Amino acid sequence: MIEIRNLRKAFNGKKILDGLNLDIEQSKITVIIGRSGEGKSVLIKHIIGLLKPDSGSIKLDGLDITTLKERELNEVRKRFGMLFQSGALFDSMNVADNVGFALKEHTGLQDDDIAKIVREKLTRVGLKGVERMATDELSGGMKKRVGLARAIVMDPEIVLFDEPTTGLDPIMSDSIADLVLDTQKALNTTYVLITHDIPFTYKIADKIAMLHEGKIIATGTVTEMKESTDPVVRQFLEGRAQGPITVY
Repeated sequence: MIEIRNLRKAFNGKKILDGLNLDIEQSKITVIIGRSGEGKSVLIKHIIGLLKPDSGSIKLDGLDITTLKERELNEVRKRFGMLFQSGALFDSMNVADNVGFALKEHTGLQDDDIAKIVREKLTRVGLKGVERMATDELSGGMKKRVGLARAIVMDPEIVLFDEPTTGLDPIMSDSIADLVLDTQKALNTTYVLITHDIPFTYKIADKIAMLHEGKIIATGTVTEMKESTDPVVRQFLEGRAQGPITVY
């Protein structure tokens, strides 16, 4: 569904993405792993068209989105949903208004129809009856769920997740993993996640891709990655300070 070829991006002369190649399969869960600062968020921003590469291509169903103008990109972005690391909910809006925001902005639906869709999406993520709650009343896990409801409210073809378990305890992280699996299966949507949470990755991934020094250095299923003999992959997956990855 998405083909990324020879993607390069540098900021102030520092290479972040350095000839990156990756295929993202339709209706599967692809998890991109790597250390903090390796460029995972930069890659996600390229996929959704928020950043332009210095060179390379990103093809969505054969269309190279790196060549599109902003108006054309806005149409492509309607095919995406996004769950931000912090949830990025609007503090001034209640849960219903947060989830329904895109519907109000991009459709001509009546308020009653929007309210119905919002209820359905909140129920889908296990949050029935919370429409009138303020965002400051929500726990960390609830904010992630509201963020996911907002990400899927327009029935996107692709949902991008930026570190969905950041700030959550292991039990809540496992709950979010179950939610990711349940919604992806129910919606048959393409999910792309970036994370350094290895237990979470092992539970949800159809395909794992490891980003290191600007490149995808290994891809495979959970089993294939666990059996990798690459010392960099092994060190990261096992969470060891000793190894070829420099700790500083």
